Amino acid sequence: MTINEQTTTTSAATVPERLTKAQRHASWGSFGGWAMDGFNWTIFGLVLAPTMTELLPRAGIKVTPDNIGWYGQISAALFLLGWGCSFIWGPIADRFGRKPAMMASILMYGVFTALAGISTNLWQWNAFRFLAAIGVGGEWAMAGTLLSEVMPERVRERFGGLMHFAAYFGVLAVYPLFGPERGWRGMFFIGGFPALAVFLIRRSTPEPERWKDKSHAAERSFWQPVVEILTPPYRGRTIGNLLLLVVCVIGLWAGSTYVPTAMNNLSAQAGYGHDTTVHLASLSSMTVGAFTILGCFAVPRLAGRLGRRGALATLFGLMIVGTVGAYGVAFPMSSIGLPFVFLPVLGLGGASFAVFTIWLPEQYPTRMRATAFAFTTTFSRWFAAAGTFLIGYGIHAAGSLTLPLSLTAVVFVVGMGLVRLAPETRGQALPD
Repeated sequence: MTINEQTTTTSAATVPERLTKAQRHASWGSFGGWAMDGFNWTIFGLVLAPTMTELLPRAGIKVTPDNIGWYGQISAALFLLGWGCSFIWGPIADRFGRKPAMMASILMYGVFTALAGISTNLWQWNAFRFLAAIGVGGEWAMAGTLLSEVMPERVRERFGGLMHFAAYFGVLAVYPLFGPERGWRGMFFIGGFPALAVFLIRRSTPEPERWKDKSHAAERSFWQPVVEILTPPYRGRTIGNLLLLVVCVIGLWAGSTYVPTAMNNLSAQAGYGHDTTVHLASLSSMTVGAFTILGCFAVPRLAGRLGRRGALATLFGLMIVGTVGAYGVAFPMSSIGLPFVFLPVLGLGGASFAVFTIWLPEQYPTRMRATAFAFTTTFSRWFAAAGTFLIGYGIHAAGSLTLPLSLTAVVFVVGMGLVRLAPETRGQALPD
């Protein structure tokens, strides 16, 4: 071989291969669906106070901070129960394909989120939110599975982390443009837009070749993947992932979701007007979201250096600092500015979900990957629903957000001790 031939060969080997058109479509389809999905589940915290203020009196309930906290937490628990029901998308995806399952889940949460905007009473609103949650819960598992199977191995880890930032980008991009002017009803109407994206996804998102080549779905029963993930050798890791996700979900709903409500309370105590209160609540939520995006960008490198376990434990540690600092120190001092010292830490810790977008697909073969992803990310919501209900009871009993939400830091302490229940997969290729 001549020197010129060696140089050409070496250059070709070092130049990264560009993504194909199908891979680019898969990434944009996953990012877009997850962005609006994130907007859907995040608007609960953004509009909780104004929604409860309008709907509670129609049920004969007095509007007070503790009643907003109590009935808001009941609504959160019902939403999480609906999210748990979205487990069904996993077996559907393993049997019929990732693409149709993803489209159906997007259509469902888009339609029922929009219907929540026309609710006339609290229980109707909860019913629509429950049904929307069944669709919302399916999107993460479907998009994460599809993206991991379509992306080349060299960029799979990076795109897995980046996909999760799209959920918070949806909040930051849409709420400042439409939220304050449209009110809580308008926010839910905006949340219905993903239903329109179904037709774009139908045309542009490919079905992973890995699934078409390896699944042999028609030869197996519909529930076979469920049986496999709950029997050895996969049962232990499935239970471990489930417990770790319970920790993450309790932290999300009891921590960052209540940031706007806490800021509403502080603004009211300070005597600020309605417009100022709304903007401060949105600013607090956007601060958490912006730093979660930064955390999602950092997760692939963190997971590469510390391993999947080390990255998750580090982010749990940040959640402990952010939760105790925001709810145990800043908010009780009735300071408007001090919470913004701890909200960035809370936001960075919230990127813990991005670890699972990388980690879960690496632990299961193609024939059961979507089912395992959906099982752990959705049933964890059922366990977390009980936890958030207890937190809501604590808020109601104490008449304050401070102590119940500060105590959620204990959950992350437990989570740091549970990280070894799932296998370390750093440096391993996606299994067939």
